[in-house]
Amino acid sequence: MLAQQPHRRARFPQLVKIVALCILPLAAWAFELGTTEPTIAAKGSDPGKTARYAGDAACTRCHAAQGRFYENTPHRLTLQLASNKSILGSFARGSNTLETLDPKSSLLGDGLIFEMQRTGNHSYQIAKRSEIHDLDNTTVVTERKERIDLVTGSGVRGQSYLYWKDDELYELPISYWSKSHEWINSPGYPQGSAIFDRPVYPRCLECHTTFVQAIPGEGHENRYVASTLIPGITCERCHGPGLHHVELEKAAGKERSETILNPRHFTRDRQVDLCALCHNGVKREATQPAFSFVPGQPLSDFFGAELEEGSAEPDVHGNQVGLLKRSRCYRLSATMTCSTCHDEHAPERPADKYSDRCLSCHRIEDCGLSKTLGHSIAKGCIGCHMPVLTSKAIFAETAGKVVRARMRTHWIRVYP
Repeated sequence: MLAQQPHRRARFPQLVKIVALCILPLAAWAFELGTTEPTIAAKGSDPGKTARYAGDAACTRCHAAQGRFYENTPHRLTLQLASNKSILGSFARGSNTLETLDPKSSLLGDGLIFEMQRTGNHSYQIAKRSEIHDLDNTTVVTERKERIDLVTGSGVRGQSYLYWKDDELYELPISYWSKSHEWINSPGYPQGSAIFDRPVYPRCLECHTTFVQAIPGEGHENRYVASTLIPGITCERCHGPGLHHVELEKAAGKERSETILNPRHFTRDRQVDLCALCHNGVKREATQPAFSFVPGQPLSDFFGAELEEGSAEPDVHGNQVGLLKRSRCYRLSATMTCSTCHDEHAPERPADKYSDRCLSCHRIEDCGLSKTLGHSIAKGCIGCHMPVLTSKAIFAETAGKVVRARMRTHWIRVYP
């Protein structure tokens, strides 16, 4: 409930429930994790077995080079514990307030202002609504204040924020947009609304965390054992729980090759399935609970058949694998995978740096523009054949202004 000033009568419109959308990458929470490594019952494993996670620190003792670079990748940062460092938006006076209603509209939300507040190591979102009292013409101010516990999103495009209410996880109404360095209405939220009850479901967290144990129960699908949360996509999300592997590493002479998963040894289809879990768009109906998927196993064992594409021009948001599979480069190759271009352990390179991957198969002379532009096109393969496009699925409307996510398409082809 909103905290009302003493002796004032508040009239706050009823909050509107919205189906949860996985919009901007998830974030971190402000509860302290225990110093002992969590032991977690692995979904998708045989009953009675446990999957034990060692944590990235244990991995980097032997794999220091990979760990040093991976710490700064969007995958690793896609969900972080909230801190003064992980939250990118400004809390400075003059930059920490936002009015989300279109000033040209007189509909919902008159007098609603959001304030982002920081106190020590904790940050908060506060909704403040001012209304004129009918009887004595005085101003009534009502507030709702929630702490930012989790940061979702690496910040490449933006961030959204989550908060814990006991063991339930909810999204906050204000997000951050990196391109314009400003606070915005969270994507999917109506202008002039103060919605604090949008639940965060396991399927959304599946692509932003390594693991969290959901608490089953009808009508409360956003309940979790908070102490089991492993923020971000860590080493063990792709290589499997590694505590047993670490234990054998410490015991000389023990066979350990089969105690950790190495995606390089997967078949091409299984390598692509690993990426497709989160990068294939929303085109499959889940047949197993979130966090059931095991790297190296067919994605079809955990999700149903791909649903029929509703558009001849699929949206670019989260659909990298689906678009890549439409590409002639992929269809004519027996070995091309996501790793052909991407180094999963390193931050992304500038787009022009990826042209060397294209030129490992293609010749500059094969491009029609080479006759007029010569070798100057050598760094332009990606810009021409994988342009940045505007997503129709992900957008936010704040005070009458609409911002849309722009992402590089992975449908490799000749564009006008």
